Amino acid sequence: MRGHRTLLSWSGGKDAAWALHTLRKAGDGEVLGLMSAVVPAFDRISMHGVRAELVRAQAHAAGLPLLEVPLPWPCSNERYEEEFLVGLAAARTRWDITHVAFGDLFLEDVRAYRERLLRGTGVAPLFPLWGLATDALLSAMLTGGLRARIVCLDPARLDRSFAGRDLTSVAAELPEGVDPCGERGEFHTFVTEGPMLSGSVAVQRGDVVERDGFVYADLLPAAVHV
Repeated sequence: MRGHRTLLSWSGGKDAAWALHTLRKAGDGEVLGLMSAVVPAFDRISMHGVRAELVRAQAHAAGLPLLEVPLPWPCSNERYEEEFLVGLAAARTRWDITHVAFGDLFLEDVRAYRERLLRGTGVAPLFPLWGLATDALLSAMLTGGLRARIVCLDPARLDRSFAGRDLTSVAAELPEGVDPCGERGEFHTFVTEGPMLSGSVAVQRGDVVERDGFVYADLLPAAVHV
């Protein structure tokens, strides 16, 4: 029996990146591609506002094709689901995928939503990091060579001074009550280096802005070393 033929939902953040590393180490099949939702009007990832060219550089460094799911702006959840399923159908045609993997850690409602979205598609969900203790998980990421920048945060939970900073340098400074992996939405990241990449994605911090109740640190591309 063949192993899993997996498409990985890809935000560019640490959990998605570590899910890729975990799946590759497990060796149960193959990760065939990454899928990201992109807003063409801004050429940015819909989730965290990261420039799409940086996520394309990540995919190149990961040695995987990137399937971009275009979304309008603004975008309703109903429209998102429609475009997700269109992208999923394209992935099935292109790679004959059997599974979609997600980097979710412990939020039961998010997992239930993913499972509902895939129900009836013929594709099963995978959650390779599910249930891991997030303090130990973050430690494993950082000691394993992962480097990431905080690109989005909720200022009601984390001071805006954390925006744009390297996760390695601030991990010990995260205040009590903030999940070490930001799983409750405290912060989101962009990975610049790690064992799932063949080289680094060089960035520099651009403007920090507050919009719609969140603080975003724009990352500007520099040279990409692969």
